[in-house]
Amino acid sequence: MIKALSLAAALALLPLSAAVAEDARGPSEDALEAAANAFEARMEAFGERAEAISEDKSLTEDQRELRIAALWTEYQPDVTAFTTVATQHASSIAAEALAAIDVNAIVAEALAGVDVGAVVSDAMAQVPGALAVAQGIATNGSWASNDPEHMVTYGLVAEYAVGEAMDSLDEAQVEVAAGRAEDADETDEAPEHDDGT
Repeated sequence: MIKALSLAAALALLPLSAAVAEDARGPSEDALEAAANAFEARMEAFGERAEAISEDKSLTEDQRELRIAALWTEYQPDVTAFTTVATQHASSIAAEALAAIDVNAIVAEALAGVDVGAVVSDAMAQVPGALAVAQGIATNGSWASNDPEHMVTYGLVAEYAVGEAMDSLDEAQVEVAAGRAEDADETDEAPEHDDGT
C-alpha cells in the first residue's frame, strides 16, 4: 500500500511538472504522460476492486486482507512497469527541458547594461554543485535497481533538481530585469546641464 501511495504522490506531481514545462514538451513527456494515464486507469480499477472486497461483509477481516493482497499481486507488474518507464524518461525530460533554454539570449540580455560579473559568478558558483548532484544521480547504481520505491524516489529527486535549476534561472532573470530598470531610472533622472545636454 505504501508503494501505491508513493506512486500516487508521483502522479500528483506529474500535472504540475507538465504545467510548468508546457512550452517545452517533448516526446519523452508525451510518453510519460501516456504511461501515467494508463497507470492511473489501472490503479483506479484496483481501488474499485479492493473497495468491493473490503466492503464484502460475508468475508472475515483476514479473508479480506488475503484477497486484497492477492489482488495487489495482479497489479504489481503495472507498478513496476510504470516506474521503469518514468525512470527511463527522467533524463530525457531533463535534457529536453534544458535544450529549450536559449542561453545566448539570456547572456545577451544580461550584457545589455547590467553588472553581469556578480550575477554570473554567483550562478557559476552553483553550477558545480548541480552538476555533481546530476552526475551522482546518473551514475548511482540504484538507478539499475528494480525496486519501484527507489525508482520513484530518484525520479522525484531528478525532477526537484531540474526545478531548482529552473528557479535559479528565473531568479537570475528577475535580477537582470531589476538591474536594467535601475539603469533606466538612473538615466531618466540624470540632471540636464544649462547648455541642454
